[in-house]
Amino acid sequence: MLRDDATLDNSLTAWDRDHFFHPSTHMGGHARGETPTRIVAGGEGCHIVDRDGRTSLDAFAGLYCVNVGYGRAKIADAIAQQASQLAYYHAYAGHGSEAAITLSKMIIDRAPAGMSRVYYGLSGSDANETNIKLVWYYNNILGRPEKKKIISRWRGYHGSGVMTGSLTGLELFHNAFDLPRAPILHTQAPYFYRRPDRSMDEEAFSRFCAQELEDLIEAEGPETIAAFIGEPLLGTGGIVPPPKGYWAAIQTVLDKYDILLIADEVVTGFGRLGTMFGSDHYGMKPDLITIAKGLTSAYAPLSGVIVGEKVWEGLVKGSDMMGPIGHGWTYSAHPLCAAAGVANLELIDELGLVENAGKVGAYLNAGLRDALADHRHVGEVRGEGMIAAVEFVADRDDRVFFDPARKIGVQLAAAMLERGVIARAMPQGDILGFAPPLCLTEAEADTVIAAAAGAVEAVFDR
Repeated sequence: MLRDDATLDNSLTAWDRDHFFHPSTHMGGHARGETPTRIVAGGEGCHIVDRDGRTSLDAFAGLYCVNVGYGRAKIADAIAQQASQLAYYHAYAGHGSEAAITLSKMIIDRAPAGMSRVYYGLSGSDANETNIKLVWYYNNILGRPEKKKIISRWRGYHGSGVMTGSLTGLELFHNAFDLPRAPILHTQAPYFYRRPDRSMDEEAFSRFCAQELEDLIEAEGPETIAAFIGEPLLGTGGIVPPPKGYWAAIQTVLDKYDILLIADEVVTGFGRLGTMFGSDHYGMKPDLITIAKGLTSAYAPLSGVIVGEKVWEGLVKGSDMMGPIGHGWTYSAHPLCAAAGVANLELIDELGLVENAGKVGAYLNAGLRDALADHRHVGEVRGEGMIAAVEFVADRDDRVFFDPARKIGVQLAAAMLERGVIARAMPQGDILGFAPPLCLTEAEADTVIAAAAGAVEAVFDR
């Protein structure tokens, strides 16, 4: 006998609490029913709808990933057509599919100069695991077995695996996991608002960050440092654009000591900053690029490592010396995911979403500054392209932060949801993050701004 929707909803809620292990969730609180269950049923454009019929403007694009917006039939149809023709075949030993080969050409055509090949996975985390292995392999092939350490930044986010969680520089992802692990090191985050010396301007702070990096390299021994990894713009660590001159100063240090640069473009790749890649936006010269989220707009799980020409030559040398490379995933270059990627990149071009991200993103950032920058508890409003953050403080004049136990960021995100807009409370600070789909309109941006202003008033002023 069929059950009515209310009965099914009650069953789903119970099954959720009894059987579903959610990521990044207070496990005990959720199992006991102390936190809400929301069952998302559909979406269109910048909005999602749940089984209770509640519609929300998703101003975080899922997890910075639904770049083209929800409900795009072109991508769904491409996945269905691929499934009817060839649902799966592996990519080992020279095998491929039309979709995976086409997508590879499309990525290289859009990538920064000097990139050569694409290796596929399913998530940004596994792509950075691949990066680590390729860096180690490359240096072994070059006869430099001691050159293995990889330097990341505090507050960087590069995944949740054992090694990628070690690359990540956030307490939440280290606590009780015995992370970080060697040979991962961390250096200064390029977080201008939280700079240790407030007398420094942006360029002086960039020089300070570069000097901190060079001091670490010298202390460890340059012959032991293989690579430096960084997001063009810090994402989960606070949505922080780099200070002026940062990447040029860092590149000078890396070139001096023959250290590879891994650009983690999981968030910034494919349009989020108003340019196709963040590396081009900031003048970076990466040897390896991590891609994921915007590659398929999350319509299917797909990630990739874009390998630069210099590293590719080393890998080819290794294969000539040792035979086939001993690295592979069962689902690498999965045809369904690759088909989604092809359709997604076509849509980004057809809809002019890179340009829209720059135009409407600037409008959103300006509107947030106008609405909130002068509030007594707003320390900084910052962003670039279609990504922004508002950082809240107890005392803006003396830069005194709130007690984390007050969970101000969580309160603000909840107040925004009450107003029909999804924003994200970022970890390790009271920071409200925004990263809407790249198809956001100015009218929708006004809705986000109004909801943010209303949430701030509700939390602080009433």
